[in-house]
Amino acid sequence: MATIATVMLITMSLASLVSALNVNYYENACPHNVDSIVAAAVHKATMNDKTVPAALLRMHFHDCFIRGCDASVLLESKGKKKAEKDGPPNISLHAFYVIDNAKKAVEAVCPGVVSCADILALAARDAVALSGGPTWDVPKGRKDGRISKATETRQLPAPTFNISQLQQSFSQRGLSLEDLVALSGGHTLGFAHCSSFQNRIHKFSQKLEIDPSLNPSFARSLRGICPSHNKVKNAGSSLDSSSTLFDNAYYKLLLQERAYLSDQALLTHP
Repeated sequence: MATIATVMLITMSLASLVSALNVNYYENACPHNVDSIVAAAVHKATMNDKTVPAALLRMHFHDCFIRGCDASVLLESKGKKKAEKDGPPNISLHAFYVIDNAKKAVEAVCPGVVSCADILALAARDAVALSGGPTWDVPKGRKDGRISKATETRQLPAPTFNISQLQQSFSQRGLSLEDLVALSGGHTLGFAHCSSFQNRIHKFSQKLEIDPSLNPSFARSLRGICPSHNKVKNAGSSLDSSSTLFDNAYYKLLLQERAYLSDQALLTHP
């Protein structure tokens, strides 16, 4: 199932590039159940804010895609040295407090043992499970990165990428076209701001106002939400019709030409 492939690829295809990962990595160093502690923090946050799961899944992907799953996305900028968190594609990331709370809870029972990178990987898994998706064992033993550069966030695939750009971006990380399709399924959760797809519904080209690959009625509805001179802060649209559920609605909408991010480019490949 594509949704299962999505989460497995996020946690394994990207994360397993680090050697010596093991599900029982902390068994001796921390006798407490780290998985349960993190899951409790994610569950508590989700009960108060239904956008948390999508935020954590996106945060994990943005972390893994730059330097591997090393939690460098959590590091703060220092003076003029801007960290990944403050890179343009990451400005809209949120729910960092969930990872902070999970870390505090883990530190209370096992100080200085569990990495933030592992906590973020566990939180992403729990976010999917709490949204109705599958659960899986998370191999642990990731090391926290100490380098975080805002400039490196340019490596993240942009919502305006065509299929060639997407393939190149993913292949540079050893990921195939099949991986790209599966990982794009992560868009079953969440919300997109108008700026992410404005170029497809206004002045698409010199001759066309709207991207012809978009379903016409869908394009009209998006233009209603996001006018050409939108002044509404945080205006946008859910990524699919069940944006808080981890399901296959995203793929169904994609086939109906109702995807407004770079995902639509997937249909241009035979």
